[in-house]
Amino acid sequence: MAVSKKHMKTAHHVKDPNLAPKGHGRIEWAGRSMPVLASIRERFAKQKPLKGLRISACLHVTSETAHLMQTLHAGGAELVLCASNPLSTQDDVAAALVDEGISVYAIKGEDRETYFEHIKAALNHAPNLTMDDGCDLVSSLVSDRREMLENVIGGTEETTTGVQRLRAMQAKGELAFPVISVNDALTKHMFDNRYGTGQSTIDGIVRATNRLLAGSVFVVLGYGWCGRGLALRAKGMGADVVVTEIDPLKALEATMDGYRVMPSLEAAKIGDFFCTVTGNCEVLAQPHFEKMKDGAIVANSGHFNVEVDIGWLEENAKKRTVREFVDEYTLKSGNRIAVLGEGRLINLASAEGHPSSVMDMSFANQALSAEYVVKNGKALKKQVYPVPEEIDREIARLKLRAMGVRIDKLTDKQEKYLASWEEGT
Repeated sequence: MAVSKKHMKTAHHVKDPNLAPKGHGRIEWAGRSMPVLASIRERFAKQKPLKGLRISACLHVTSETAHLMQTLHAGGAELVLCASNPLSTQDDVAAALVDEGISVYAIKGEDRETYFEHIKAALNHAPNLTMDDGCDLVSSLVSDRREMLENVIGGTEETTTGVQRLRAMQAKGELAFPVISVNDALTKHMFDNRYGTGQSTIDGIVRATNRLLAGSVFVVLGYGWCGRGLALRAKGMGADVVVTEIDPLKALEATMDGYRVMPSLEAAKIGDFFCTVTGNCEVLAQPHFEKMKDGAIVANSGHFNVEVDIGWLEENAKKRTVREFVDEYTLKSGNRIAVLGEGRLINLASAEGHPSSVMDMSFANQALSAEYVVKNGKALKKQVYPVPEEIDREIARLKLRAMGVRIDKLTDKQEKYLASWEEGT
């Protein structure tokens, strides 16, 4: 497939527009497992529910995200996309989207200054709707571009970390418009976070290290939906899984699920692999590093790299890069700690992120939530809202239909029984 000349007319900053043919192939392949979004795109193309609306999106620039962008574009939206993580961009996909006439600002490996310049470029679009993964776009808008707030109807947020930041803004009275928490949809966190993060994180760790998980001690720091999925996959590959937690209910669940649960400082002494998935800062820090055995491997599957105290390692250990995505830090004790992907999202730093079949549901939530905000934005307060239940259930129905799975329906007699109180023992 030849590169068109559209990219010459579309504002962008990507690594190389000539990568577009490879990106088109990658996008096509992902689309074969995204039937729900395809059905929404077909309806959007006919109804144009987003016609004339400017959307600024700060998301991981991957082949799956490309299908979301195509769906929004089919719905009539004017789009600008920037990266939500410096290491998560697939450069060929970015080029392919530009080739399709969608403005993209994203380069894999971009430095911090370029990262925020790209966010600035997305905000220059003067959005009516924001679409975020981590809240960097919204926080930049509220902090630095307040003159644009009057144009904003609302927004959507993809991930746990972003929702936490938005709720903190809401608590302080600083959230300037309504935002739908896509992350809290059941068809998002029960599948994307558990099955998507579980598989893609293991994929990233194995690609970066080529190490055997079977027989190793694999420490999962945090047992939310992502931690559950990661522990399940590591156990399935033969690892001895240890879980650390601060929440007694989650710790009890992990214990009942068959994992060893212990404080992180105790786990630091025995782990071969460590992976953080908590959304908190300095989950692995100086006390842990000093207890780790020689050769310990550290990865992060949380949104920001603050979960691993890279700064302390930089100041107190000798660093060298031993292979792509593997930085080795030698402590004064002589013990070596390998940090994968600069402590950033390992499933996107060294791998390709979630499988497209789970992102099909996550991005269906994004598309339908965007439509919902456009229809109902004026009636919504400046707060974080869950995805409406009817959207969640519709996506589940569409996914089951695409998979060829049929389910039962209540009979009239059953519905009458459930609605009554007279019958009993």
